[in-house]
Amino acid sequence: MTGLCLQTDKLTYSFSKNEPALNDINMQVEEGCIYGFLGANGAGKTTTLRLVLGLLKNQQGNINVFGKPLKENRLEILRRTGSLIESPSLYGHLTAIENLSLLQKIYQCPRERIAKVLEQVGLGDTGTKKVNHFSLGMKQRLSIAVALLNSPSLLILDEPTNGLDPNGIIEMRELLKHINRHQGVTIIISSHLLTEIEKLVTHVGVIHKGSLLFQGTLAALQNRQLQASVLKFDTSDPVRSLRVIRDCGIEVHAETGKVVMQMMSKEKTAFVNAQLVKNDIAVYAIQTAATDLETIFMNLINE
Repeated sequence: MTGLCLQTDKLTYSFSKNEPALNDINMQVEEGCIYGFLGANGAGKTTTLRLVLGLLKNQQGNINVFGKPLKENRLEILRRTGSLIESPSLYGHLTAIENLSLLQKIYQCPRERIAKVLEQVGLGDTGTKKVNHFSLGMKQRLSIAVALLNSPSLLILDEPTNGLDPNGIIEMRELLKHINRHQGVTIIISSHLLTEIEKLVTHVGVIHKGSLLFQGTLAALQNRQLQASVLKFDTSDPVRSLRVIRDCGIEVHAETGKVVMQMMSKEKTAFVNAQLVKNDIAVYAIQTAATDLETIFMNLINE
């Protein structure tokens, strides 16, 4: 069984007495996974990640990283962790290499890591260009390079694709996949770009108004939505269609001129279609509910 890289137990935090920002967050991030932390602005994503990194003082609950309590092992844990939270912290009057050189001395990691991480994020040819003259996307890439400099086992990224153009987002996605697969780095990534997250993550946590609504594999979340989905048959005779389908022992009802039933297997759907055709009822279309991550996310928070 895969161990847990990060685990929080009843993590609760308030900025004021009447407004709790987090309510009993029990986060479980498996070692070696890419965990997508999803939620609207103000849902509690950044607050959770700041607590995990020790950037906010923990008020209630426990945080374990690499199987050890954060409170007693903060420095040891942070040496194995790379992060990008909110705005990049960079020296604008220095080059990319100079920025990383300062941190390389602090981290005491090999000098050759500088060129390697710059190449990884596509900034290997910036030369003497000062960071002040970088685009927002370039600054974001440099911040990822900073997070990777100490060869972390855990990478925590808060909205890492901010400022990137579509091509840059694709490149970032492939970079994170490569780091995860080939270096075994566990990645926690928060984002509002749900279509991009869906192409990247293996596990998902959905947070809304400070509460964790769902946590598990992406496949489990998609399957949960599929089970709650419906099939809609658009036919030439909805009234007779209801009768034929009910005769098959299937619960069905009418909705805006179509017949609607719970999602079924492909084989059972084909059987229903064949019965309708057999009874001289034309089937114009069979529609299924969308199961993309954005639809699933909206259904979860609306519940």
